[in-house]
Amino acid sequence: MQNTYKASTQKYIEVLDGIERKTLVFGEHTLFVEFKLAAGKTVPLHSHPEEQAGYLVSGHILLFFGGKQYDIKQGDAWAIPGGTSHSSKMLEDSVAVEVFSPVRKEYLP
Repeated sequence: MQNTYKASTQKYIEVLDGIERKTLVFGEHTLFVEFKLAAGKTVPLHSHPEEQAGYLVSGHILLFFGGKQYDIKQGDAWAIPGGTSHSSKMLEDSVAVEVFSPVRKEYLP
């Protein structure tokens, strides 16, 4: 297991139209991912067993989970329990970094 990485030269992977991700680093129990999110795009309602915590580096998004809507702006952060249905809508071009625990194996490079 590699514990540190220099700035990744790995290309972004398009996961949905206007939604791209790049795995930055991972350990035994956590995975750190960067997302590029295009204005006007959405991530449809979904869930996964992994807990997900995030930080909005830039932009503006609406995040939906737990029956509530959250207005997320640059510098805001969130935590979504595993198994919780959630979705998002991008109001501006945005960049987010998120941690998943345990590791989402489908996100491993």
